Amino acid sequence: MSGVVEAKLAELGLTLPEVVPPLAAYQPAVRSGAYVYTAGQLPMVEGKLPVTGKVGAEVTPEEAKELARTCGLNALAAVKSVVGDLDRVARVVKVVGFVASAADFTGQPAVLNGTSELLGAVFGDKGVHARSAVGVAVLPLDAPVEVEIQVELVQD
Repeated sequence: MSGVVEAKLAELGLTLPEVVPPLAAYQPAVRSGAYVYTAGQLPMVEGKLPVTGKVGAEVTPEEAKELARTCGLNALAAVKSVVGDLDRVARVVKVVGFVASAADFTGQPAVLNGTSELLGAVFGDKGVHARSAVGVAVLPLDAPVEVEIQVELVQD
């Protein structure tokens, strides 16, 4: 384990998972200057989705919020794979979340709180970010939630 951020994760009873391998032709995360951008992260646990379907139909909003938290952990693992140490994160800049939604489901922001609350708990004030919560018809592998994050790094 390295650093303050991973110690905070451990304090929360969490560990970083292995980076989820890409499902197609992309990288899990890319650094450009002082920023790291992650690809969309599905709530994969040990190589598979724990649940599939639409939020508000097959998946409850509470389940989806937990899945969004898992997406956030996967995004942090992707960031670490590029920068080596999450203590290099100066701040979380942006979170974009997609929720596969039943036609009448409008609670996307509450679902994405799973990611936002995780980042706040781990990074404190540095975890406060801008965010978009978008309802979509379907996501890859019939995942209920997908999240991408952008972080700014401490200047070298």
